[in-house]
Amino acid sequence: MVVAHFLKWIETARVAERAAAASALARAYINAELAFEDRCAAEAALTLLLDDPSWKVRLALAEALSLSHAAPPQVISALAADQPEVAAMVLARSPLLSDGDLIDRAAAGDGTIQRLIAMRANVSMALAAAIAEIGEPEACLELLANGSADIAALSFARMAERHGHLPEVREAMLSDARLPASCRHTLLLMLGSALSQSPLVVALIGETRAQRVTREACIKASVSLVEGTAPDEYAALVEHLRQRGELTPGFILRVVTHGKIDFFGAVLVALTGHAAGRVGALLSNGRDGALAALFRAAGLPIAMDDVLRVALKLWREVANGRRVAGVQEVSWLMLKAIHAAPGQAGPSEAHRELAGLLRAIHLDELRANARGHALAIAAA
Repeated sequence: MVVAHFLKWIETARVAERAAAASALARAYINAELAFEDRCAAEAALTLLLDDPSWKVRLALAEALSLSHAAPPQVISALAADQPEVAAMVLARSPLLSDGDLIDRAAAGDGTIQRLIAMRANVSMALAAAIAEIGEPEACLELLANGSADIAALSFARMAERHGHLPEVREAMLSDARLPASCRHTLLLMLGSALSQSPLVVALIGETRAQRVTREACIKASVSLVEGTAPDEYAALVEHLRQRGELTPGFILRVVTHGKIDFFGAVLVALTGHAAGRVGALLSNGRDGALAALFRAAGLPIAMDDVLRVALKLWREVANGRRVAGVQEVSWLMLKAIHAAPGQAGPSEAHRELAGLLRAIHLDELRANARGHALAIAAA
């Protein structure tokens, strides 16, 4: 009976009065213990209010019902498809919307709608995948900012592919601790490409040099990336690098020179197909002949054998506490192994390119250590 009077009254009531009444009716429906007939009548009235010409009335419904599990599902569904001002509350908060409902709304909506969905608490992996696949940049940024979102590695990869060229997306992804190492590497390469094509950089140092400098910087960044990668991600990162053609002898040499022996092992496992335990045992205490056979199976140039064996021996001694050494000392002794250190006769033709790379690594480390020493003196 009360609902019948309400339905007659709203025909002449002002917008503000209708909005207040709609909110009161919605709260009574979800909170009060109504008789079955009264509950059915109230649900019918709430459904009728969806046709109110004023969005303010529909917004009042959305605000009252958006957090409730007891709201009428047809009302929630209609409000979710309403104009953004009305739909916002429901899309961001309603527990009645399934992943399918939200994915459909994300596909049909613009960046604003997608962003509201990405803000939801506990975004599922399926919903995150949909946003990563179809979402506009602002939606992907909101998803990355949502610490409760369950984002799969593949979804990170899709966001990197679709929006990694945008500085704000790239920065948000690189600062996300959930980002897989393979995606981090992709974004580092994108950043390097953007820098090499920057008009300012090209004007200052020229296009050819800009490309060379950024390429070298990307290689160094890739080696640094290994250091921040968890061992259980090594296999995925190695496969990513292999697919991109980044597992070059030069990159592998840098990895070994910098003491990333476990990662080197993961590389050898991928390139040879040997069991990880066997490869690990050979790297730990394998004889020269066995190591040479392992390197051949991996397709590494024979010219690298001597320096790789020297580096492995030195890093073993460091790991066992028998020696204190760093990249500077290791690279120096690797140069000596191919007679490329100052005062020696010089490398053979087969080792000339290798010597150039090792010399560059050694000089980089000398500069880094000297810079660190100077800063330490200044800070004292």
